[in-house]
Amino acid sequence: MLRHITAGVDGSPASLAAAHWAAREALRRGVSLRMVHAWTWYPNPAPSVPIDVSQRDWAERTLDQAVTSVRAAHPGLRIVEQLVSDSAVDALLTGAAESEVLVLGSSGLSGVAGFMLGSVSQRLVARSPRPVVLVRARETSADEHFPASDGVSPDEIPETPFRDVVLGLDTRRPCDELIEFAFEAARRYGAALHVVHAFRATRTGGAGLGADMEPGPGLPVAPAGPELLAAREHAVVATLRPWCEKFPGVAVTETVSEERAATALVRASAGASLLVVGRRTRAGRLGPHTGPVTHAVLHHVGCPVAVVPHG
Repeated sequence: MLRHITAGVDGSPASLAAAHWAAREALRRGVSLRMVHAWTWYPNPAPSVPIDVSQRDWAERTLDQAVTSVRAAHPGLRIVEQLVSDSAVDALLTGAAESEVLVLGSSGLSGVAGFMLGSVSQRLVARSPRPVVLVRARETSADEHFPASDGVSPDEIPETPFRDVVLGLDTRRPCDELIEFAFEAARRYGAALHVVHAFRATRTGGAGLGADMEPGPGLPVAPAGPELLAAREHAVVATLRPWCEKFPGVAVTETVSEERAATALVRASAGASLLVVGRRTRAGRLGPHTGPVTHAVLHHVGCPVAVVPHG
């Protein structure tokens, strides 16, 4: 059994926030944390590397600073440091294969630093054999919880309830790995699970599309009738029934709407502790990819996003 979580660190505020999120998740799961920093020698080092410091020494310093910060915040957690002389993609793909979860930082949407504009992060999300969680730079433990009374920080009252976990569900191709990941997260957090299914009906037969599907370009869209909406709601309940029985302590709510899946998920994730979406592992003509809905939510969702690979 995989008994640790891997966090990639690169010295950025986003990767440090991701490492702290990974530390909290490791404690929740009762596993260790492996912090990985990958570096390669370049003839012309990055401007951030001081002139009087070798590239390897700077890499060691970068990893040490991140580990020191996480250890100070989580003194009881077992942390394994790993400095790898390899490309970031190869090093972290190897780490992901040996971990329960790979955790990466997300820089948001600012210019070329926008998360999904980074080729390293994009390739890791598309190719990781294990779930990848993406964390924004300003994410803290307080963001995972509902506000405490009288302005007291959740850090001071650990029992402050967690915000909801949100799951994007496609009832046409329900995936056990995806659904179980969301239920397990809600169980660990003691949080409610909000399941979102969005679809768009087309005039070509009236078939709806699920949470990871959208109509193709040029397809006309017609409003769904009450029968189709009721059928979708029934399909969601039927898909979740065995999981609700397996996780009786998890409170579940469902939202079924006729709209773009990315729009529904961005709205539902506002104020959530975690959004869980899927990524099909079957490669397309251009190789592995995240899919349009997952790609969109990674751009626009502010809470941590878990991308779970499935067949």
